[in-house]
Amino acid sequence: MTQHQRLLIIDFGSQVTQLIARRLRELNVYCEIHPFNAVDAHFLEKFAPRAVILSGGPASVTAEGSPRVPQSLFSMGVPLFGICYGQQVMMEQLGGRVESGHHAEYGRAFIAPAPGHTGDGIFAGLFGDGREEVWMSHGDRVTKLAPGFEVIGTSPNAPYAMIANEAKGFYAVQFHPEVHHTPHGRIMLENFVRMAGFTGDWTMASYRSEAIRKIREQVGDRRVICGLSGGVDSSVAAVLIHEAIGDQLTCVFVDHGLLRQNEAEEVVTMFRDNYNIPLIHADRSDLFLDALDGVTDPEVKRKTIGRLFIEVFQKYANDIDGAEFLAQGTLYPDVIESVSFSGGPSVTIKSHHNVGGLPEKMGLKLVEPLRELFKDEVRALGRELGLPDKFIGRHPFPGPGLAIRCPGEVTREKLDILRQADAVFIDQIRKHGLYDDIWQAFVAILPVRTVGVMGDGRTYDYACALRAVTSVDGMTADYYPFTHDFLGETATRIINEVKGINRCTYDITSKPPGTIEWE
Repeated sequence: MTQHQRLLIIDFGSQVTQLIARRLRELNVYCEIHPFNAVDAHFLEKFAPRAVILSGGPASVTAEGSPRVPQSLFSMGVPLFGICYGQQVMMEQLGGRVESGHHAEYGRAFIAPAPGHTGDGIFAGLFGDGREEVWMSHGDRVTKLAPGFEVIGTSPNAPYAMIANEAKGFYAVQFHPEVHHTPHGRIMLENFVRMAGFTGDWTMASYRSEAIRKIREQVGDRRVICGLSGGVDSSVAAVLIHEAIGDQLTCVFVDHGLLRQNEAEEVVTMFRDNYNIPLIHADRSDLFLDALDGVTDPEVKRKTIGRLFIEVFQKYANDIDGAEFLAQGTLYPDVIESVSFSGGPSVTIKSHHNVGGLPEKMGLKLVEPLRELFKDEVRALGRELGLPDKFIGRHPFPGPGLAIRCPGEVTREKLDILRQADAVFIDQIRKHGLYDDIWQAFVAILPVRTVGVMGDGRTYDYACALRAVTSVDGMTADYYPFTHDFLGETATRIINEVKGINRCTYDITSKPPGTIEWE
């Protein structure tokens, strides 16, 4: 457990709980999200938070068996901030009342200060124009305050939209300050952590030295292998671990024949020339592509690639004498999403390719130095470690690679066409200075051929779809609003420069309902 000042976020299942953590990390405050059913009095004593935030959630406080927090939380003497459901559970457990059946509020709303209040405590700096714009999402509402609380702000359907017990340092709101649609939500969170005494000791420089110390303590004089993909996460993990233990680390880069143009050469060159990290370059492209011959089902593709990756990685790992640890680029969102706040099942949208099954199969222990970080923090750590900008800022790339950007059968011919088209698209994005504004961009080659005319001749070639999205963490996404001039110029280049494509389309589907990748 980190030695930084810690803030605990108790999760009741809100879709935007991660945003609370992200906002706090931006304020250099270390925080962790834990589901309500994992937090008891013993946990609270061990975690010893400096402050606690109670998240929103889909349940109704009025329902039998609805989520609660340990009653001991309210006597710990630490500041509390309840958000939406968090406000309601706070009131219910402290002697207030919550009722269903009133008018719900969803979306934008405006809060007016209660008589005699213009904003104090964590609400200082609000109501500059006499009201505050917020984002609501609630059906139930508080109808009676717990003893010691007073109302700070009200909205038409939430008479206790902002409340406080200044003596205890307890605050609560009916809206979501963590979302972008509450313009001054950051002010409330910043006021809260400052009031709670946080000094902002969560920095990448301190994290780097702390992580190196932990790696050395965990590994000792034993050996570590790292599955290097060339993506940001595994690259940063590899460089950090190498700084900690040097030649005790060996990276294995498996080229499955589904990489982007020149990617294998770039990854291998960067690590061998810049970091002198022991690296095995395993070119097993024929093995993977032969196994995918004739496969069209997306899930079968993913599982075939995942199975082969494990087999190949295990083969090379067995050749590394004394390897006891496997390094992975696991991030904090992966950790959060692996724990259901309610313990209930969730729908599998698609299988995720990773090496999570390797330690059990191979008898290895895990080294996961990034498991406390969000994606933007990994990039900040990469800069702290001196990784080249072109690697730190790379768009995410899926484990199954181009196989899931090739709907239908995967063939060597289609992969060659796809690599060329993708390279032109990314070159266009870079040329127009748009790369860093986009979360992810790629080309998908479609499983259809279309008629075209080039010169005086008829063509019958593939169609392709361009895909570019904006996102914060990949959980939701929207298409990037290219100009028609950009799209026209890019389509012309692809059709002129890439033999085998005669038609371009642009995918403007958001996530949800679509996914970012095509398969």
